[in-house]
Amino acid sequence: MNTYKLQYFSLLGDFTGKPSEELQSIASTPKELYTELQQLYSFEHCSSKLRVAINDEFGDWQSQLKDGDNIVFIPPVAGG
Repeated sequence: MNTYKLQYFSLLGDFTGKPSEELQSIASTPKELYTELQQLYSFEHCSSKLRVAINDEFGDWQSQLKDGDNIVFIPPVAGG
C-alpha cells in the first residue's frame, strides 16, 4: 500500500471539503486512484474530463505511481 499526497482544486475540493490530504491506497495508476476517489467522495466528473499532474508535471492516466507521489486531478475551468 502506498501513501499519496493529493491536492484538490475547484469542484473536487468542494466535494472533499478539503484542499489536500494524504491517502493510503493500493491504486497503482492515476486512473485507479481516481476511481477509488470517485467512490469515496462521489466525484461527478469522469476522468476523461480531467487532467492529472504527478509531481508537478502533467501525466498520463496509466502512469505508474510511486509511494509519496504528489498528485493533482485538475477539473475543467471556465474563464473569460
